[in-house]
Amino acid sequence: MSALSDSPITSSPTDLYVGGQWRAAASGDRLPIEDPATGETLTEVADAAPEDALAALDAACEAQADWARTTPRERGEILRRAYEAVMAELEDLALLITLEMGKPLHEARAEVNYAADFFHWFAGEATRIDGRWSMAEKGGSRVLVSKGPVGPCLFITPWNFPLAMGTRKIGPAIASGCTMVVKPAGQTPLAMLRLANVLEKAGLPAGVLNVVTSSDHLVGEELTLSPLVDLISFTGSTVTGKRIMEKGAATLKRVFLELGGKSAMIVLDDADFASVVPGGMSVCAHGGQGCAMQTRMLLPRSRYDEGVELITAAMGMVPYGDPQRDDVLMGPLVSKKQQERVLAYIRKGVDEGAKLVVGGGRPANEPTGWFVEPTLFVDVDNTMTIAQEEIFGPVLAVIAYDDDDDAVRIANDSTYGLSGGVYGSPDRATAIARRIRTGSIGVNGGAWYGADSPYGGYKTSGVGRQNGIEGFEQYLETKAIAWPAD
Repeated sequence: MSALSDSPITSSPTDLYVGGQWRAAASGDRLPIEDPATGETLTEVADAAPEDALAALDAACEAQADWARTTPRERGEILRRAYEAVMAELEDLALLITLEMGKPLHEARAEVNYAADFFHWFAGEATRIDGRWSMAEKGGSRVLVSKGPVGPCLFITPWNFPLAMGTRKIGPAIASGCTMVVKPAGQTPLAMLRLANVLEKAGLPAGVLNVVTSSDHLVGEELTLSPLVDLISFTGSTVTGKRIMEKGAATLKRVFLELGGKSAMIVLDDADFASVVPGGMSVCAHGGQGCAMQTRMLLPRSRYDEGVELITAAMGMVPYGDPQRDDVLMGPLVSKKQQERVLAYIRKGVDEGAKLVVGGGRPANEPTGWFVEPTLFVDVDNTMTIAQEEIFGPVLAVIAYDDDDDAVRIANDSTYGLSGGVYGSPDRATAIARRIRTGSIGVNGGAWYGADSPYGGYKTSGVGRQNGIEGFEQYLETKAIAWPAD
């Protein structure tokens, strides 16, 4: 590893954050956090049991009424201060993300900026919660329609974006007046614990935010089943999302799920192949560990060989290694378990007849850590496992198509529907984008993932939306109050 200081590890909290207090797990158990680039233990955090999680929920419930009564301006000011505090700690937060998750430092810095944007945007939305006043349709009554916080929330966040996937939930919760319990992924809790410290300094009252770190899946299940939780927002795998929806149904709580993806990058025959096709190597960003990654590249048969040549060269030149170096695109995967999972998918691709042309194994020059080489398969049939299942690694599958209708058919032939991209002449690409069954899609590189843009999926990619006005509405209940007309 390069010689950057690891001071954020020693200066960041490692206990549970409950009711405005830092405390150990009731059992005293600790959870080791590994550096995926070396396999070495970075530190240990409190390993909560269900009783700790319920204590955190009690704190959120106790704080809810007072927090709901705060003014929109006050909540917005807290978010504004939090934005500034996050940006002031950008380098420390970025290094924490790199150390615990393994993404390159420049990508971690980008994540911190992205994470802070949610606080900045929702700071403004806090003062824009409105309603309406009207005469009832048939007269006789006047009706006031108002909106208020839904109540205590449970946020379960993933390991691939350990800071940003939290702030995109915490931001609207604070703006709307909801309290919350956050359970970060057991592999990557450090950035979220540091964020709790930042929010405390920004003036967030005790009990509004509670953070519970744990290796025990029963902690999340206990909270999911609790009737005291009014809303659950989960980002993670489709399998886990289905289980959360099932458990949450018992108490009819709101459940919003951002789940897996198998997105298609459609390159039309009139696209500028030299500039567009090499962009497929972006599947290696974050080690390919992103649900929105465009992991299927669809190339027209009329230019298929040209496209394969370009993407093969690009994938073969992806720089990877020590994630603390700014000249690498890709670091390790998050864990040995994830490394083994990705390698198993690569073997499956070979067994099913896809042509492996780049990578496919552990890099010989990275003997430690959980690295997998940038991997490219061509001549892939869309029915193959590597084209249908979410691999969550640096693996790109190239698929040929005949015409525009065939490209749409292949792109939609998936149980997922999270994101995607279309590249070509603007009108034609836009027409195709409208036919792809995904929650978000970019045309010629258009970005759809900002705090102001609703994000979520079709089919098994999720339920509901995060971000934007549409996402903010999900944290609000609507009430109608009627009086006799004068």
